[in-house]
Amino acid sequence: MCPAPVNDASPRGFIIPIGGGEDREKEMQIHRKFVELSGGSDADIVVIPTASQLESTGPDYNDIFRELGAGKVEFLPITNRADCDNPDFAKMLDRATGIFMTGGNQLRLSTILGGTLVAQKIRRQNAAGVPVAGTSAGASIMSEHMIAGGASNATPAEDSVNLAPGMGLTNAVIIDQHFTQRNRLGRLLAASSYNPFLIGLGIDEDTAAFISADNVLEVVGSGTVTVVDASALTYSSMWQAGRGEALSLLGLKIHVMGEGCRYDLVSHFAYPPVEHTASCSIPSVTDETYAKGNTAKENS
Repeated sequence: MCPAPVNDASPRGFIIPIGGGEDREKEMQIHRKFVELSGGSDADIVVIPTASQLESTGPDYNDIFRELGAGKVEFLPITNRADCDNPDFAKMLDRATGIFMTGGNQLRLSTILGGTLVAQKIRRQNAAGVPVAGTSAGASIMSEHMIAGGASNATPAEDSVNLAPGMGLTNAVIIDQHFTQRNRLGRLLAASSYNPFLIGLGIDEDTAAFISADNVLEVVGSGTVTVVDASALTYSSMWQAGRGEALSLLGLKIHVMGEGCRYDLVSHFAYPPVEHTASCSIPSVTDETYAKGNTAKENS
């Protein structure tokens, strides 16, 4: 599933996967930035708490975004597929300036929303410039290929990850959440090995990757985003590995990025925070490799 076509009149909205466990009481840095991107006091934010089975989830996020100055916040009480055909919900999404999907169970979220009018509205609104954020399960479902589950371990193995179709807001990455806290490096490596085209994003708790329309992500929050770049993979034993067997993956590149670091999903180049760029070797626009990345971006 490819992202919805973009209208030439406006760039695609930010895609904001959050690793879960975000700060909801102190600085609320991630939520604050999401509200700003959604319009601040003019924002009309729609919360989708479907992944959670707690009745308090929707109202709790409504309170958070109102506290941060959002002009209007509503949540959609979607608990089954029939709810997704509600015309009132469609109208709410049509006027939304920001959409937020909560945590819970990503398979519950995908099996209820997948292929429905609500999912179509989310995709089209993001293509029209509306930022879409999701935490934990809400982060996993954003990509075309969704990590639905798997073992928590540091060693990639043949059966260490389960995949399912996601919402397809992006087809460039595959996302895992609660990353360091639940020791999920092994399953992200395994997921990336299935198709080296995909860039793996392992997002820690209280951390987000703000992915802009030009496919550059910036890390916001107290943890890290681990980037697994398998594009230069020279050897993978995935295709011939026995069940549960540890994998050999040669040629991988891994970046561990804290707040302010950026990563270009097209040129596959990682940048330190802006205040440190002067002391680092950053390619100029005349650098052949970086120029190729920009050319690919223009042709994508």
